[in-house]
Parts: sequence; C-alpha cells; structure tokens
Amino acid sequence: MKDIKRIVLTGGPCAGKTTALVRIIEHFSNLGFKVFTVPEVPTLYSQGGWSYLTPNPKLYYEGELAILETQLALEDSFMRLAETCTKPTFLVCDRGTMDISAYIAPEMWDELCQKCHTDTNQLRHRYDAVLHLVSAADGAEQYYTVATNATRYEQANEEGLRLARDLDKKVNRAWTGHPHLRVINNHDNFDTKLNRVLKEISNVLGIPQPIEDERTYIVELTGPLPECVESEICQTYLVADPDCEVRLRRRSWHGEVVNVHKTKKRISATEVLETERQVSNALYESLLQQADPYRATIRKTRRSFIWSGQYFEVDSFHEPVNDLVILETKGVAQQESVNFPPFIRVLEDVTGNPQYYNYNIALRK
Repeated sequence: MKDIKRIVLTGGPCAGKTTALVRIIEHFSNLGFKVFTVPEVPTLYSQGGWSYLTPNPKLYYEGELAILETQLALEDSFMRLAETCTKPTFLVCDRGTMDISAYIAPEMWDELCQKCHTDTNQLRHRYDAVLHLVSAADGAEQYYTVATNATRYEQANEEGLRLARDLDKKVNRAWTGHPHLRVINNHDNFDTKLNRVLKEISNVLGIPQPIEDERTYIVELTGPLPECVESEICQTYLVADPDCEVRLRRRSWHGEVVNVHKTKKRISATEVLETERQVSNALYESLLQQADPYRATIRKTRRSFIWSGQYFEVDSFHEPVNDLVILETKGVAQQESVNFPPFIRVLEDVTGNPQYYNYNIALRK
C-alpha cells in the first residue's frame, strides 16, 4: 500500500490558510507531486445555509454532527483517489476533524464521536502532521481582515480581535498531543510564513532540508506564564550510527501520553533528513533497551504558548541538570526580532551553541 501522507492546515481566523494552499499546490506540483486538497467542511455548510449561531439547539447539534460525518467521509474519499495515482501523492486538509471540537462543548464533542464510532485519540492521530498557522489577530493585527471570508463573525475591531485570538488558542489546544504539531508564526513578510509551511511539509515528505538552528535562550521566569499547554517530557537517546541521532520521547499531559521515535540524519554538511513516527507503549518500552549508555535520560517540564504572533516553548530541566531553563522559539526569521514576553528575562543567547543541544546536555559527565 502506498504511503500517502495526510496533512492538516489549521489555525485561527485570518491565518493565511487559503493563500498557503495555493502555494503548496504550486510548489509541490513543480516537484512532481500530486496534491489533493480536502475543502473546509464547516464553510461548505455555512455557505449552504446552516449557522453555528442558530438559536435552535437541535439544528446546531445536527449541523455539527453532519460536519464531522462529512469531514471523515471526504477525507476517506480523497485517500481512495490518492491511492490510484502513479506519482507521489499527499493530501492537505483545510482544517481537520479536531477543529470541530474547538467550537463546541466537550460533552457534545464526546457524543458526536460516539455517534461516528471514534474518539479524540483516533481522530487526532489519523493525520501525519498538523500545521497551525497563527491568526493575524495575534501579532499581525494590521493584516487582519474579514473581507476574504463572508461567514467569519470575528470582526476587525478590538472585540473581534480578542475573539479571534481566543479561538486560535482553542484550535491549538484541540491538536495538542499530535506528535507532529507545528505552529507557524506570523512574520513581517508573509512569504516567510508561507516558506515555513513548505519547509514543514517537505520534512513530512522526507525531502532533505537545510540545517537551521532554532532561536534558543537561557532564561529566567519573572512572572506567571499566560494560558499555556504544560507537559512532562522524558527523552532518551538510542544507540545510532555516526552522523545519525535517534531520540525516543514520551510526552504526557492531563493523563494523555504520546511516544515519538525521531531520527535525524545528516546527509551533507548543509542538509539534514528528519523522520518521526509515533510508537505504542509496548514498543516504547522495548526500544528503551537500545538506550545510549553514554547519555542520561532527560526529564523536563515544557510550557508552550503563543505571544504576539510567535510560538514559544519554555523547558525547565529536572534531569540530568536541574538549574536550567531554556526558551526556544521556532520559525523566527534570521532578520526578525523575537517578541520576548514581559515575564521572561533573557540571561544568554545560546542559539547554535552545541553545549545546549539536548543531545549534549544528556552526555554523562
């Protein structure tokens, strides 16, 4: 059976998904791929006359159920189409099933899942990658508009911007736990945002990428963090060939656990190939037998949040060091400034410093 990747493009209102889809089709078609795009299902129903603002609870419920059923059926239909193609093929879904959960009460979501004979875990992991484009309402307010979507109710005023930011965070939380969730920042230059989308899809497709250092800082927390996703990470490095780094990570939060096996192979002085796969608890325990004896297991608490259109991860290390807090922000272009939150005090910029790579932090002294 062909290995056809299914990728979700999601995010808050006015995030640039429509433009990104056009760029994805153009870019990867030129590379010889057939790209199928699954349309945004809630918009189909809104344009057809249904509204999630209806005062009729029965109509609201049936509409949300229809959206989930249609989303599942459409994706499966496009997968069958993709399987008939002779050239390399992948699917891009304009939003995915978990987006629906961001708009409704948890109790209703659970009931809808039962009616569709599925659950949150199955739905979240039916995709190979999730790319969350941050809403322009957060950090790029000057570009926020409702002109491109007649069904959008988050208007371009202060209250509308607040609603858009809240919705952006709800959508992000809905996908939290997916092993390949990537948050795509806002940028001064929109092309930079689009190029990050292309880079992340290339990674999923196994296309080698230029080696880039994420912006990394040793920091001190000077105040409480905003609403964030907090998780515990246990990271073990496995014995591997030279020029190859193999990492086994267990991430847990709110009773949920996700295990990811990642391989990073340097194929030239300037390019690296990364592959990720989710593994079961049983396989995770088995793979631990291959732990690198020269490296200790890393344990840390990660808090992830979006601030002024940029995505941050704050890692507080517990083992093998316990006095280190590292902030990392992904996807900030080299010529751009980092929008440091006021509750973060930067002690040192360690971007590109091998001493602070997790792989080296794990080295036994």
